Amino acid sequence: MMNRPALLLAIAALPMLSGCVRTVASVVTAPVRVASKAVDWTTTSQSESDEKRGRQLRKQEEERGKLDRQYQKHLRECRAGTESSCAKARDDYSDIQAISPRAYQPR
Repeated sequence: MMNRPALLLAIAALPMLSGCVRTVASVVTAPVRVASKAVDWTTTSQSESDEKRGRQLRKQEEERGKLDRQYQKHLRECRAGTESSCAKARDDYSDIQAISPRAYQPR
Protein backbone atom coordinates (compact mmCIF):
# COMPACT_ATOMS: atom_id res chain seq x y z
CA MET A 1 0.00 0.00 0.00
CA MET A 2 1.13 3.51 -0.75
CA ASN A 3 2.55 5.43 2.16
CA ARG A 4 0.96 8.66 3.25
CA PRO A 5 3.65 11.14 2.03
CA ALA A 6 3.63 9.60 -1.46
CA LEU A 7 -0.16 9.87 -1.59
CA LEU A 8 -0.04 13.53 -0.55
CA LEU A 9 2.67 14.20 -3.13
CA ALA A 10 0.57 12.55 -5.87
CA ILE A 11 -2.50 14.61 -4.91
CA ALA A 12 -0.43 17.81 -4.79
CA ALA A 13 1.09 17.09 -8.21
CA LEU A 14 -2.27 16.42 -9.86
CA PRO A 15 -3.07 20.08 -10.72
CA MET A 16 0.39 20.46 -12.29
CA LEU A 17 -0.12 17.37 -14.44
CA SER A 18 -3.36 18.67 -15.97
CA GLY A 19 -1.36 21.21 -17.98
CA CYS A 20 0.90 18.42 -19.20
CA VAL A 21 -2.10 16.36 -20.26
CA ARG A 22 -3.49 19.28 -22.27
CA THR A 23 -0.10 19.87 -23.89
CA VAL A 24 0.26 16.19 -24.77
CA ALA A 25 -3.28 16.15 -26.18
CA SER A 26 -2.61 19.21 -28.35
CA VAL A 27 0.67 17.75 -29.60
CA VAL A 28 -1.02 14.47 -30.44
CA THR A 29 -3.90 16.14 -32.32
CA ALA A 30 -1.69 18.68 -34.13
CA PRO A 31 -0.93 16.44 -37.17
CA VAL A 32 -4.63 15.77 -37.63
CA ARG A 33 -5.45 19.48 -37.51
CA VAL A 34 -2.66 20.29 -39.97
CA ALA A 35 -3.80 17.57 -42.36
CA SER A 36 -7.42 18.71 -42.25
CA LYS A 37 -6.35 22.32 -42.90
CA ALA A 38 -4.32 21.14 -45.93
CA VAL A 39 -7.36 19.27 -47.26
CA ASP A 40 -9.47 22.43 -46.83
CA TRP A 41 -6.93 24.45 -48.80
CA THR A 42 -6.66 21.95 -51.64
CA THR A 43 -10.33 21.14 -52.14
CA THR A 44 -13.05 23.41 -53.47
CA SER A 45 -16.34 23.48 -51.63
CA GLN A 46 -19.60 23.27 -53.54
CA SER A 47 -20.42 26.91 -52.78
CA GLU A 48 -17.01 28.06 -54.03
CA SER A 49 -17.52 26.02 -57.17
CA ASP A 50 -20.99 27.54 -57.66
CA GLU A 51 -19.63 31.06 -57.20
CA LYS A 52 -16.88 30.43 -59.75
CA ARG A 53 -19.40 29.01 -62.24
CA GLY A 54 -21.67 32.03 -61.69
CA ARG A 55 -18.81 34.45 -62.39
CA GLN A 56 -17.93 32.49 -65.52
CA LEU A 57 -21.54 32.58 -66.77
CA ARG A 58 -21.87 36.32 -66.09
CA LYS A 59 -18.65 36.95 -67.99
CA GLN A 60 -19.91 34.90 -70.95
CA GLU A 61 -23.23 36.78 -70.93
CA GLU A 62 -21.37 40.07 -70.84
CA GLU A 63 -19.24 39.04 -73.83
CA ARG A 64 -22.30 37.77 -75.71
CA GLY A 65 -24.12 41.07 -75.06
CA LYS A 66 -21.14 43.07 -76.31
CA LEU A 67 -20.93 40.97 -79.48
CA ASP A 68 -24.69 41.25 -80.03
CA ARG A 69 -24.60 45.06 -79.77
CA GLN A 70 -21.69 45.13 -82.20
CA TYR A 71 -23.55 42.75 -84.55
CA GLN A 72 -26.72 44.88 -84.45
CA LYS A 73 -24.70 48.02 -85.25
CA HIS A 74 -22.96 46.38 -88.20
CA LEU A 75 -26.24 44.91 -89.42
CA ARG A 76 -27.89 48.37 -89.43
CA GLU A 77 -24.91 49.77 -91.35
CA CYS A 78 -25.09 46.83 -93.77
CA ARG A 79 -28.78 47.49 -94.43
CA ALA A 80 -27.88 51.12 -95.03
CA GLY A 81 -25.58 49.95 -97.83
CA THR A 82 -22.10 49.74 -96.29
CA GLU A 83 -20.59 46.57 -97.76
CA SER A 84 -17.72 46.33 -95.25
CA SER A 85 -20.25 46.33 -92.41
CA CYS A 86 -21.97 43.30 -93.96
CA ALA A 87 -18.73 41.32 -93.68
CA LYS A 88 -18.26 42.57 -90.11
CA ALA A 89 -21.85 41.56 -89.25
CA ARG A 90 -21.19 38.05 -90.61
CA ASP A 91 -18.01 37.82 -88.53
CA ASP A 92 -19.86 39.06 -85.45
CA TYR A 93 -22.59 36.49 -85.98
CA SER A 94 -20.11 33.63 -86.25
CA ASP A 95 -18.38 34.89 -83.07
CA ILE A 96 -21.73 34.87 -81.26
CA GLN A 97 -22.41 31.33 -82.45
CA ALA A 98 -18.95 30.21 -81.32
CA ILE A 99 -19.49 31.34 -77.70
CA SER A 100 -23.18 30.44 -77.42
CA PRO A 101 -23.98 27.36 -75.33
CA ARG A 102 -24.69 24.26 -77.32
CA ALA A 103 -27.93 22.34 -77.01
CA TYR A 104 -27.64 18.96 -75.30
CA GLN A 105 -26.77 16.29 -77.81
CA PRO A 106 -26.88 12.70 -76.56
CA ARG A 107 -24.01 10.48 -77.67
